[in-house]
Amino acid sequence: MACSQTLVGIQYDCHTSQGGIVKAWLTNYADGIFTVGVNASGDTAVSAISSAVTFYEYNFRKGTGSMTSTLNIDDANGINYVSTEVVLQFNRQETAKRTGVAALALGGLAGIVLDGNGKYWAIGISEPVNATAGTAQTGTAKTDGNYYQITLTDDYESFPVEVPSDVFATIQIAE
Repeated sequence: MACSQTLVGIQYDCHTSQGGIVKAWLTNYADGIFTVGVNASGDTAVSAISSAVTFYEYNFRKGTGSMTSTLNIDDANGINYVSTEVVLQFNRQETAKRTGVAALALGGLAGIVLDGNGKYWAIGISEPVNATAGTAQTGTAKTDGNYYQITLTDDYESFPVEVPSDVFATIQIAE
């Protein structure tokens, strides 16, 4: 017997779309940072963000960050979840960046990612986001990259949930 589901269809989209991510805001994970609900349009979205947490802004050069979500299914075991990998690259190795990336590598995070289309997405809604890979490289030629790169992975029941811009505007950002 098939599971009950509600299909909604997807219309052709005439808008342009830009890849990549622009910025990320991360914080230490805690239960209840994000409240997820159904908005007036009937879509699932973040409806509130706890004011008890402080987010830290992470900036990087255009074309060096990405977010990729992969649906994982094991039908025999009834498992279905989405792994989202957020890759952040910080050009030019230096002590302050090394310290910052090393702190991210300890994991236990939650955050918000701004994509190239101006949409905000929540990660770490139901469990902590953890580092799953990282590199530091100098390259060999003058034109090679010199950077730190870290991959943060979120496992969630579905694809990332959008954070409406008015809800994002309520977060506490460290100065």
